[in-house]
Amino acid sequence: MVAANQADQGKVFGIQLGGFGIFATLLLSFALGFIAFFASCFVAIFSILIYNSVGHHSVNFADSYRYIALPAGLVVLAVSLVFLLGLWLRRKLSGN
Repeated sequence: MVAANQADQGKVFGIQLGGFGIFATLLLSFALGFIAFFASCFVAIFSILIYNSVGHHSVNFADSYRYIALPAGLVVLAVSLVFLLGLWLRRKLSGN
């Protein structure tokens, strides 16, 4: 019975994701969005730096925050909230 309940919970790289409470679920979702924001911002800043240096352009570095990092962070936040809250709700509604 325990193996059957663990089998229908979400796994990513073999890590169980269905056993978290609501606070841990929200914390993980916001942490993933935060990490995605800063990782994409880092890549975008260096990409703009290379683009400006090689092509003698003058793209503003604030564009990396506004047009790349913020949308990436929000998309990852939304997807992780839907996924992790879905797992949490499924576990709560099933009675486990």
